[in-house]
Amino acid sequence: MDKRLIDHHADRIQTAVASNAAAKSALIASWRRSSRLHRLDPTEHASPRRLTEIELCEARQRIEPLLVAAQSTLNRLYLAVGGIGCCVLLADRDGVPVDRRGAVADDETFHSWGLWTGAVWSEESEGTNGIGTCLVEQRALTIHRDQHFYTRNTLLSCTTAPIYDHEGNLVAALDVSSCRADLTKSFVNLISMAVVDAARRIEAENFRMAFPTARIVLAPMIDKTVEALVAVDADELVVGATRSARLVLGITQDCLKKPLPASNLFSAASEEPENLAQAERRVLHRALARVNGNVSAAARLLGVSRATLHRKLKRLDVARVSQPCDSPVRWCSWTG
Repeated sequence: MDKRLIDHHADRIQTAVASNAAAKSALIASWRRSSRLHRLDPTEHASPRRLTEIELCEARQRIEPLLVAAQSTLNRLYLAVGGIGCCVLLADRDGVPVDRRGAVADDETFHSWGLWTGAVWSEESEGTNGIGTCLVEQRALTIHRDQHFYTRNTLLSCTTAPIYDHEGNLVAALDVSSCRADLTKSFVNLISMAVVDAARRIEAENFRMAFPTARIVLAPMIDKTVEALVAVDADELVVGATRSARLVLGITQDCLKKPLPASNLFSAASEEPENLAQAERRVLHRALARVNGNVSAAARLLGVSRATLHRKLKRLDVARVSQPCDSPVRWCSWTG
């Protein structure tokens, strides 16, 4: 790279870092961390540090469940962006790509840039960059060309979104990178939307795999673009929640250590505790619905006699039961 370009980029960064703009600009704040906290020099020309094969294997093992959950989404994302000269990287929380997708024809180029598994893209190592800065700021972002800290990375455009595990902890980052000079702002915006959507899909699949026997419920959200998932067990108790659900519903890890009824989260009347009759009525409704109103089948499902179930239906005013022409007796209509 031309020495004048290198010096110009370095001067631009140092001027910005020395100014008061860091308080107003997230980018300049990242440049300042790179320069003053991590003591990096923007003119550094050495390639990104790489892990050994053993270290990379250990990094993969640490997030193996997430890797399994991510495979189909990584494939779909690559199908969407691979044709425009991009590669897809899934990095761990230390900024190390542990899985990737890319065209074979581009492998040599991307490998030389360090857009490869085992390279270290933390902000501490590489300064301002898509993966490292996303992990520090915990938000989706794009670091486009000369926004990178190192001059040697200024031909790259990197769009990255954070990924949180089933307990709401930051665990990885999903990145789409390109070194094409003709990548327009419109394309970057489309890539950003695809990356954010893919990151949420990975989180959702990982969440479902973490609670294989639970019922996964979509929590009501003010922001309809954000999916908040809650895992509910057979007793209608909350056993897990995604980060989005935790933020919106006020669920903490301490909350999940104690029995937490799902109705307390989703019911508009959650301030009024559910009484025994309401809980029993809810159970009867579900049982009848599962067997299409067949009272005999519902009784078997609940482990009670048909006569006992009839008494409960009458006492709780759940439904009017009549004797149709064919047997067995059928549940006919709701009254409560």
